[in-house]
Amino acid sequence: MASARILIVEDEAIIAMGLRIAMRSFGYEVAAQTSSGEEAVMLAEETRPDLVLMDVTLRGGMDGIEAAGRIRERLDVPVVYLTALADEETLRRANATKPSGYVVKPFDENELREAVEAALRQRRGGVKPKGET
Repeated sequence: MASARILIVEDEAIIAMGLRIAMRSFGYEVAAQTSSGEEAVMLAEETRPDLVLMDVTLRGGMDGIEAAGRIRERLDVPVVYLTALADEETLRRANATKPSGYVVKPFDENELREAVEAALRQRRGGVKPKGET
């Protein structure tokens, strides 16, 4: 599974740095990193990552859920959401984008690794995320 390219979308600098360090320690390449939903869509199209780690709540005009939906529509790249929020409306919106997983912040490195590896296996094996037909 090494050498997969990961796009990190996180607006908290400390968390983004921790994600970057974790991805590298797991043997993955960080294709790009941004704190903006709009830029995430653009970077996904430019870098063609194997996976997107997407914060649900981003500053600016486009939140992580909207950005993930656009990326998924255009590129069919798996998205693993990072979130500290778990209200019903947020989960409903996020689930509508058919994510490959969720990691609750603050993240545990083992849980993060498991979520990333499962999403990458789904992509390689053609296995659809839960709830998708």
